[in-house]
Amino acid sequence: MTKETYILGIETSCDETAVAIVKNGSEIVTNVVASQIESHKRFGGVVPEIASRHHVEQITMVLEEAFELSKLSWDDIDAIAVTEGPGLVGALLIGVNAAKALAFAKQKPLIGVHHIAGHIYANRLEQEFQFPLLALIVSGGHTELVLMKEHGHYEVIGETRDDAAGEAYDKVARMLHLPYPGGPHIDRLAAEGNVTIDFPRAWLEEGSFDFSFSGLKSSVINTIHNAKQRGEVLEDKDIAASFQSSVVDVLTTKTVKAALNHNVKQVIVAGGVAANKGLRNELVNKFADLDIPLVIPPLKLCTDNAAMIAAAGTISYHQGKRSGLDLNANPSLILK
Repeated sequence: MTKETYILGIETSCDETAVAIVKNGSEIVTNVVASQIESHKRFGGVVPEIASRHHVEQITMVLEEAFELSKLSWDDIDAIAVTEGPGLVGALLIGVNAAKALAFAKQKPLIGVHHIAGHIYANRLEQEFQFPLLALIVSGGHTELVLMKEHGHYEVIGETRDDAAGEAYDKVARMLHLPYPGGPHIDRLAAEGNVTIDFPRAWLEEGSFDFSFSGLKSSVINTIHNAKQRGEVLEDKDIAASFQSSVVDVLTTKTVKAALNHNVKQVIVAGGVAANKGLRNELVNKFADLDIPLVIPPLKLCTDNAAMIAAAGTISYHQGKRSGLDLNANPSLILK
């Protein structure tokens, strides 16, 4: 009988302090997340120093709660997986140093995990992977299309050349005086409005799977400013609907083309913006007529959490990958 594997995951790359325990890479035993949204809301975005201080205050409590809820002990844990990067360097350091201290004290293997690999493997907590697969990652700092031919193999075939989709959402939300984080508020507002403005879509070169949202963001800002100068009244809900229509159109169209081009057996969606209802609905519609299964994680697994880090760490553990106690935070870590 094969021994069950329990991996402890730690995630502190931005403004969530999270600890989870995952069984066999696909079953959540416990997943505890302490959010800092209320602390950063008044600043309109994440303040790195505040984020780091909150991680210091919360990491021990979140760890203790994860074990208490799991009914497991350290004897049951096979390894510790932690987000190594990318992210805010100060925030990452809290999780990395906590993981290193625990690995040393408990004599457990240490595994550094790429944050985006974690978002991808959040989907495996819902459904087993079928290779080759295509992953669409859409978050505050990342917009990428990643081709996977096997576990732990990542080939970036498309990425943002400037603003990520999530960044564009937050910047447009600030123009509309919406609270942080802006994405969910624009999504709700867009559902109430109509597409009345033809905002640009950056398709880039023929055959390119890269993304660009900087021009769209600037177009929205200019449209709002020009309307004010002319004394025109634009409905915020229509601006939101028109903006979201442009973002979703580009994301879904390029994903479909990439999936067909690479003859994948599965498409998965990952990252915080994967919680966007407009994007989820359009992806479901576009893939309904294609013989390619689409997997979108539940909302609780779209945003940053430690279960996804433990899930990705499980693959590294079984592949024999280990990190030394000299592991350091790497805010510019490349997915490979």
